[in-house]
Amino acid sequence: MACFLVPAAEAAVTTIAAKAMKSKERGLPVHKIAVGSGFENVEAIPFSKKLNWLSKLLWGGSALLCFEHVWHGEVVPFFPFLTAASDPAEAAVMLDEMASVGGSMALFLTGVWAVMLFAAHRIQKKALYPQLSTK
Repeated sequence: MACFLVPAAEAAVTTIAAKAMKSKERGLPVHKIAVGSGFENVEAIPFSKKLNWLSKLLWGGSALLCFEHVWHGEVVPFFPFLTAASDPAEAAVMLDEMASVGGSMALFLTGVWAVMLFAAHRIQKKALYPQLSTK
């Protein structure tokens, strides 16, 4: 009914936070890595960019959930926009769905983002310090 609002709210917060962080980030560390017979400069991935990954995941998940609710007629283009909001009994069910489905969707996408951060860290560490990688 309105479960897409929970990840959309988290997406709005992360978008604003990423933009605020990006404006404050200056002078990221630059590492030189050996590439073939020469060297290449590689910058660390800024946290604002990583937070932007989470924002995009959440906006995409919210859009898919919203589309599904529009498809089933639960979201309409006229007031009150959410069909469950017109009846107090259905509003309680809507709030329960927002907490359970929307909350689990937001937590799942945040977990996927955490795995992405871990993978990005490992890949970057392997590129910067190839002598530390195990065989």
